[in-house]
Amino acid sequence: MRRSRADHERGGEYPEQMSTASSTESSSTQSEAPGAAPAEASEERTGRRPGRFGALVDRFAPALGAYAVVKAIGLTVFMLLLSHTGDYLKKQPGRGGGANAWDVLGTWDGVWYQRIAENGYNPQLIPLHGFPLATYYENSAAFFPLYPWLMRLVGAVTGLGPYGSGIVVSVLASLAAAAGIFAVAERLGGFRAGVIAAVLWGLFPGSGVEWAVYSDSLFVALSAWACYCVMTRRWLAAGLLALVAGLNRPTAAALIAAVSIAALVALVRRTDGVARPLTAMLITPWGLIGYIAWVGWKMGDWGGYFKLQQGAWNRYFDGGASTLRTIMDVITGHWDFWQSNPVPDLIAIALLMALPGLLVLLWRTRPPLVLWVYTALTILTALSSNQIFGNISRYLLPAFPLCIGLAVALRRLRTSSLAGLLAMPVLAAGWYAGYALFELGIP
Repeated sequence: MRRSRADHERGGEYPEQMSTASSTESSSTQSEAPGAAPAEASEERTGRRPGRFGALVDRFAPALGAYAVVKAIGLTVFMLLLSHTGDYLKKQPGRGGGANAWDVLGTWDGVWYQRIAENGYNPQLIPLHGFPLATYYENSAAFFPLYPWLMRLVGAVTGLGPYGSGIVVSVLASLAAAAGIFAVAERLGGFRAGVIAAVLWGLFPGSGVEWAVYSDSLFVALSAWACYCVMTRRWLAAGLLALVAGLNRPTAAALIAAVSIAALVALVRRTDGVARPLTAMLITPWGLIGYIAWVGWKMGDWGGYFKLQQGAWNRYFDGGASTLRTIMDVITGHWDFWQSNPVPDLIAIALLMALPGLLVLLWRTRPPLVLWVYTALTILTALSSNQIFGNISRYLLPAFPLCIGLAVALRRLRTSSLAGLLAMPVLAAGWYAGYALFELGIP
């Protein structure tokens, strides 16, 4: 059945389709190639069917264009704020400081990724004494290898240094992530909802790392497209993307579980045979397991990675006790907890207040099981670990489905009304997602 773009914008049939199976659509949509409906819409507008590349441009260009504009404005505001205060000139290089304003984008975790891209790994557990919250020296093995591998590849091809290569990888990965978010949201709410969802992800608290030397954009790109492949019943692609994501961040465990559970349900129901979903289940965890095992082997301690995370970075699972305790401290005005940063902490509180509403809006779109599991586990991981509380905005950035429900709710607004509604967040994102994260906190 042919669908015009207007049909996509109404999106009335998608929620019903997506709720009929745990993680897949009806078999009639399996053969529908990505971009098929936009291609037909383009044919109706121009009177001819464009080529495959033209169909892809017609489908993704509005979302990617809108996302890029939003990010460029936010980055400009971020740089203006840095230049206005000049505080980065007073800070240590790599810790929110640098010779130029744009150097801030390569600080904090970015320093570690640049070192890995240049020098590789040397996993070690070196005891540290005299510090109550640190028992081991920091080591690059805490950072997963996919992102610095790509940095090194880009550097070899372009001649750019680690900083420039990291920015290139992040920007390209962010566009891939925005495209994936658009593709997922389009299936749930139509074309217009997809565009809005991509823009909202670019405005999310914590989105300042999307165009910095950080691995977050790459992870979201892999996650969004893995979820899309599950929704379109491309099981092998979904499994491979989850496997690769396991080489990028430890939080890939949420994606691995989501893809595996969706594949298991499809396997039990025999909706897609046996071989493809079973293969997806079997291959998803090996990127994550492989890297953690390699670190343990090099350290001579199979639990070395987790000891490093706790002993050097004070990161460990505590069932949410530290998060709850910090929430109580922040809302009562007590700023004496570990790594308290008032502005990022208050932004984190605001995000947590909005979280139930975002989940309700997501629920109204009747998302498939893969999105529910991925979102729930991402939130659980972010809130159940001891961490820098102000970083919750960044740790929830991978939970891109939170943007989809809001996008579907906003899709019926006129373009002028939507532009007016988002104008201030577009400008303010340079502060709350950029300056506050990098200069007033520790991303």
